[in-house]
Amino acid sequence: MSITNSDIEIDTFLKKNQDSRIVFITSGGTQVPLEKNTVRFIDNFSMGTRGATSAEFFLRAGYAVIFMHREESLKPFSRHFPNIFNSLTVDKTGEKVVCNIPNLANVLKEKIKYEDKIMYIPFKTFDQYMTRLENICIHLNPLGSRAMVYLAAAVSDFVVTQLPTHKIASNTELSLELSVAPKVIEKVVNCFVPKAFIVSFKLETDESKLLPKAKAALSKYGHQLVIANMLATRKHKVTLVRKDKDAGEEITLPPSDNHDIEIESIIISRVSSLHAEFIDASK
Repeated sequence: MSITNSDIEIDTFLKKNQDSRIVFITSGGTQVPLEKNTVRFIDNFSMGTRGATSAEFFLRAGYAVIFMHREESLKPFSRHFPNIFNSLTVDKTGEKVVCNIPNLANVLKEKIKYEDKIMYIPFKTFDQYMTRLENICIHLNPLGSRAMVYLAAAVSDFVVTQLPTHKIASNTELSLELSVAPKVIEKVVNCFVPKAFIVSFKLETDESKLLPKAKAALSKYGHQLVIANMLATRKHKVTLVRKDKDAGEEITLPPSDNHDIEIESIIISRVSSLHAEFIDASK
């Protein structure tokens, strides 16, 4: 396999952060094209909120972060100001830009503080996601238990079986044949980074299926942790499901007048502790 600029950048980043624990976060949704020369596609609603938020708290916990994100999805720190342009004005001279967004300076300082501790790698399509996931994991594999893979991206469950080359005519009755996409977690656990601490997510709309599916995933793939959450309550409650524990560990955002508290602050604190225990047990 030939060495690319991306390979060199990843190796340089890992060497620079050789004294830190490393977390590889995937974030945002994958796009599935309907044509080879893509005009139309299948997509999902994910904007990468959980991945971007988690990255900030991992950085504060001392991790170095490889952040593989969907193009144009939310990113750490800048996620707080998605509509910043609408908050800009000019002074009376018309020469200086004025921005009065609360806390902007503090967030910008923190972004600068951690700029050497985070590496951004974009993706768009399902195929790009799979290719870049494998490549990054190849670089992480020698790190063993020091590496964590935090699979927060919303990856498509289906791909189009046969793609037409050109744009599908709008007056054509369309019938799509979809096939089940290969499961990312299976390759990550069994092939790419078998000694890493691996976290996956399970999102459901039917609560009766949530924990059984999370436990089934752990049993099938053999990784360390599933973060299970319901679509309607995902910002307020999650359940950590571990392969060595029968009962799930519920994390709930406590009632508070401070709306700035995010559940990811509690999740990452706990996941970081579990990762530390995993490293100690692997020695």
